[in-house]
Amino acid sequence: MSEPALVRTAARNNAEWCDAICRTYGIAGRFGADSWSSATRTPQYYPDAVTLLPGVAVSQLLSGIDAGEGCSVKDSFADLDPAGFRPLFHAEWLHRAARGSRAVPGRRWSTVTTEQQLGEWESTWPGSPEGPAFFRPAVLADEAIAVLARCDNGRIVAGAIANRGATVIGLSNVFDATGDLESAWLGGAAAAKALWGEMPFVGYGLGASLDAAHQAGFDSIGELVVWLKPPS
Repeated sequence: MSEPALVRTAARNNAEWCDAICRTYGIAGRFGADSWSSATRTPQYYPDAVTLLPGVAVSQLLSGIDAGEGCSVKDSFADLDPAGFRPLFHAEWLHRAARGSRAVPGRRWSTVTTEQQLGEWESTWPGSPEGPAFFRPAVLADEAIAVLARCDNGRIVAGAIANRGATVIGLSNVFDATGDLESAWLGGAAAAKALWGEMPFVGYGLGASLDAAHQAGFDSIGELVVWLKPPS
């Protein structure tokens, strides 16, 4: 598969993940021919729209969402320039071909299955916001999603979330409290493979997580930009 085709696949998988999270909040997203979007403002960290093809018309994209202050758009092909928005971050789409997944010896991963475990996972996750729990228990009931964790002496120390698409598995929210992000990417992928079998992996990363993903055998296949509408 060519890199442009891989980016389209990764963008679709990521939009499916965004849509799943929105559903746990009672928000109904919409898949169109060239984008996913939500007319209702999405949860923190999640975009109001994701482009699924290059060359999407900005005016058309923004017309279907709440484009006011705080709006965010995931520009999957880094080809938009929405007036009044600023880049929140640049990142790189990742892909790893289907092949044997090597985990770090002695580091066993498992699937989070209870609300209590999910709360512990979130409290260890570096992105955990203040206030009520961010990830709703309904995420555990979705058969296409797996919240994955590695424990040390009975405590969660690393984690990731996998979402299974038609042809790929998406890996996101990868973390390791000890800083060993490479083993977290490896362990998360191996745990997802144990659940769903051998499939290619996709995701995206930036900074140290991107470097760790590369070390874990993921290749960069394209750039993405998340745009944010700042206060006036």
